[in-house]
Amino acid sequence: MSVEGPPVVGVSFALGHLLLALVLGPLVAGLAWRAGQLTAPAALVAALLGAAATLAGIGWVALLLAFFGTSVLLGRAGRATKRARTAAVLAPEHGRTVRQVLANGGIFGAAAIVGLVSMGPDGMPPATRAIALGALAAATADTWATEIGTWIGGTPRHLLTWRPLAPGLSGGVTPAGTAATVAGASLLAAIAFVCGWPTPVALAGAIGGIAGSLADSLLGATLQARRRTADGTLTERAQDMHGQPTMHATGLRWIDNDIVNFACTATGALVALAVLAIGGSVTG
Repeated sequence: MSVEGPPVVGVSFALGHLLLALVLGPLVAGLAWRAGQLTAPAALVAALLGAAATLAGIGWVALLLAFFGTSVLLGRAGRATKRARTAAVLAPEHGRTVRQVLANGGIFGAAAIVGLVSMGPDGMPPATRAIALGALAAATADTWATEIGTWIGGTPRHLLTWRPLAPGLSGGVTPAGTAATVAGASLLAAIAFVCGWPTPVALAGAIGGIAGSLADSLLGATLQARRRTADGTLTERAQDMHGQPTMHATGLRWIDNDIVNFACTATGALVALAVLAIGGSVTG
């Protein structure tokens, strides 16, 4: 039996549920902004996503908090080590932007809203849940892979050629990062299952999450723009560590990390939906 149950909508909408949605999303987003994790505009968007998840039900909130909480914790773990390893490739971040928030959580939030609007007597369709779970599981898997793979170390290898890459350069994989991919997607699937989401949805979400993270690495290795410093080193920085501009080297200029992250979550959503459809559970 689901511990979540269908959210109450329309004239019977619980006032307490609405107040919780209006408070919880902005509260978490505000704390993230104060901690420097989000820019002010990004915090506003995150608050709206959090409110939509709260209205959709406890399972949606648990998933969003799991993604956000683990992302923050892993981002802080071994920060000095990771920064030292990737400084020549990645510029320092000063809080996630609106584009980054939407790239990682936009599909999940849109699914929550669509699910609320289109909900029938039996609650949200499994397909809506699969899309949301696949997208957020992909974002989680990719974040875990990046943070843990960079932190623990090991030489990243190009996904296709298996040649060594500089830590932080898109398209690289490590054993630790690959294990983290599976763990991150599996965690979100387990949370969905515990919150009462159908087992086929949880399994589809886990598969979608892993597929989305792999798609992220594939796009990073092939189409994402890379730049080159004056001494020929590949980087993703617009300026090198000495403030000198870098030149476009490979990939498509308009495909940056935010585009790749959105493709990651979109792939996770589509693969999860396809897996659910193959299992014959889209309407079940």
